[in-house]
Amino acid sequence: MNFSLIMDFAKRDLTERYSGSLLGFLWNFIFPLANIIVYTFIFSSIMGAKLPGSSDVFSYGIYICAGILPWTAFASMFARISTVFPDKRHILTKLNTNLRYFPLYIVISESVIFLGTMALFFVFLLYTGYQFSWLILFVPVIYFIQVLFAYSLGFFLANFMVFLKDLRETIQVVLLFWFWFTPIVYVFDILPEFAKGVIVWNPMTAVVNGYQSIFVYNEVPGFMFLGYVLLISIFMLLLSFWVFNKLEKDIRDFM
Repeated sequence: MNFSLIMDFAKRDLTERYSGSLLGFLWNFIFPLANIIVYTFIFSSIMGAKLPGSSDVFSYGIYICAGILPWTAFASMFARISTVFPDKRHILTKLNTNLRYFPLYIVISESVIFLGTMALFFVFLLYTGYQFSWLILFVPVIYFIQVLFAYSLGFFLANFMVFLKDLRETIQVVLLFWFWFTPIVYVFDILPEFAKGVIVWNPMTAVVNGYQSIFVYNEVPGFMFLGYVLLISIFMLLLSFWVFNKLEKDIRDFM
């Protein structure tokens, strides 16, 4: 697929999402900023929540933001890729393009939003007096694994979305449960052993924990578990392309 065409779709996706509103493109970053402010204010100022062993008033707010911002980016990218064929059928039926790589425009637009969101998060960290370390260099590595996982899983489900109308709503329900099975608003160490044994195999636990290790605990991310997510992502990507090869004609017909 023509890369310039993908970039054109990405630009349109960013600008048209809130077209007609007064602030337009800025809404892509206002919502994440509101998330940072609300979660930090509620948990740090009102509830006075702190991480175990930490006296920093902002520690719990930073912990939540380090998890919920990547989760929001993942959930949005995954859900939008899974529905890309029915959502863009009015374009895809007129455009002769490689459907395998068409969802890349979603990856680009969502990555721009995530980059802006993380920039706002960094500003917040500076406000709290946070000391950045070289560990921040691992963030792009974790994000790459996160994107690959979202793309592979999203594209796998996209193969069936045009046939199964209820799949769109099912994904939203799954994401709701998945959020609470990921240590974002609670700390993994406080869980009972049987819960740890289950949640540790959740791929997003490794991803979210990677960000939390960097921004909260000032530790090197757990690359053994991130490697596990990478292997799952590669397997799912190959599987999704194989399924697509089998169903491509039917997918195009149903669109």
